[in-house]
Amino acid sequence: MPGLARREQPLTVHHLNQLLLVCSLVLLVAVAAVRISSRSGLPSLLVYLGIGIAMGQDGVGNVHFNNAELTQVIGYAALVVILAEGGLGTKWKEIEPALPAATSLALVGIAVSVGVTATAAHYLIGLEWRQALIIGAVVSSTDAAAVFSVLRKVPLPARVTGILEAESGFNDAPVVILVVAFCTAGPVEHWYVLLGEITLELAIGAAIGLAVGWLGSWGLRHVALPASGLYPIAVMAIAVTAYAAGALAHGSGFLAVYLAAMMLGNAKLPHWPATRGFAEGLGWIAQIGMFVLLGLLVTPHEMGDDIVPALVIGLALTMVARPLSVVVSLVPFRIPWQEQTLLSWAGLRGAVPIILATIPMVSGIAESRRIFNIVFVLVVAYTLIQGPTLPWLARKLRLGESEGPADLGIESAPLERLRGHLLSVAIPDGSRMHGVEVAELRMPSGAAVTLVVRDGTSFVPLPTTVLRRGDELLVVATDPVRDAAERRLRAVGQGGKLASWLGLPGNGTGPHSRHSGQ
Repeated sequence: MPGLARREQPLTVHHLNQLLLVCSLVLLVAVAAVRISSRSGLPSLLVYLGIGIAMGQDGVGNVHFNNAELTQVIGYAALVVILAEGGLGTKWKEIEPALPAATSLALVGIAVSVGVTATAAHYLIGLEWRQALIIGAVVSSTDAAAVFSVLRKVPLPARVTGILEAESGFNDAPVVILVVAFCTAGPVEHWYVLLGEITLELAIGAAIGLAVGWLGSWGLRHVALPASGLYPIAVMAIAVTAYAAGALAHGSGFLAVYLAAMMLGNAKLPHWPATRGFAEGLGWIAQIGMFVLLGLLVTPHEMGDDIVPALVIGLALTMVARPLSVVVSLVPFRIPWQEQTLLSWAGLRGAVPIILATIPMVSGIAESRRIFNIVFVLVVAYTLIQGPTLPWLARKLRLGESEGPADLGIESAPLERLRGHLLSVAIPDGSRMHGVEVAELRMPSGAAVTLVVRDGTSFVPLPTTVLRRGDELLVVATDPVRDAAERRLRAVGQGGKLASWLGLPGNGTGPHSRHSGQ
């Protein structure tokens, strides 16, 4: 791979062909590895890192790659995509009650974790204070990609899931500020100066993220694009705009992109399932590319002397720093010890600490290569331990939560000239809409079920038509009642015929409700 080995050689069409072949093969191997990792319980990020190492100078590929600056740039870009995908999939109703606790964990918890880990690195490993503080800051950030991928496979109480997801989305910002500050030439600033900088950058990033998210969701809901495939592109472009605007305004771009994506994800945008699938695909590509590149940057034969220090620092982080940060951060919130135990063990690390470990390499900090090696070994070793054991620990703590009724898949296509919307509703296996008659949906006035697709056959339903699992419904709704119609459908999907009596939102008892005329 001469194109990777020598940067000064210009990229020709022949090199492009080679690069495309290698990249496509790597993607195919990585996609196949997801299947293997899901069956074996091995976190997929380790498989991707293994692919990169196998391609590197100590592997069969013998690719020499040591460009830390390029790795950092690509890692930042990948992290933007991953945070955007995570924000789009975050449900506001789940994390809203957890926001105060998650914010405390992302700020106070980070300070505690950095202090404890840096102290351990200084006194147990013998690192100078600057290097110790850098390592403490780098490994104190939980990884959004790891948290999003693992938690969505483990049924946990909504509060625990909300705290972990929000924390992983929030804590990248203060950690990046700390790492950059510790890597800056000259003496490390006083703690109150750093605290002021962190607060200001988070405030700017939050304001820009919320503003861009609100404007973007308003625009997409009121402007009908000529093709459904443009909606996913627009959504991701809005999220990236939030990051860039936040970063250029000297705020936290990572917080901005997460908040903007979360607002977009909860705005009931048109063609949402397609948008969600597109974002998830981009997130997978970002993860694969980022981990493979990090694997290429590693030189395994240089890591022998750093294995024991990495395990010692990781032990201090996992068994002391993380639990202490959870306990201190959550004192005001009266969270049960079982949930605090799980929150302590679920502080998953992944690509983010490894990417942040490239910052001291780019900044020319002394022993920066050793810092990178220690962080790499720490992440790999403790991901092997924490990820697979998290479901087991949740069961032992009796925090596993049985799954509720499956939510409906609703896709909306705007009919701009007709001032209406066409809702495509998929009834999943676990939905309580199964067995409900069309008339019992009690759709609001201005909305009606116009078509049912069952077993590949479509028909116009009658009021007495009984809906079944696997059915797809086409619902036409006018602009004023579009949201009410979707709320009603989701309410019936959760509560069945008793949705009105259970007091679920959208129960159809308002002034615009009526029995469907189908």
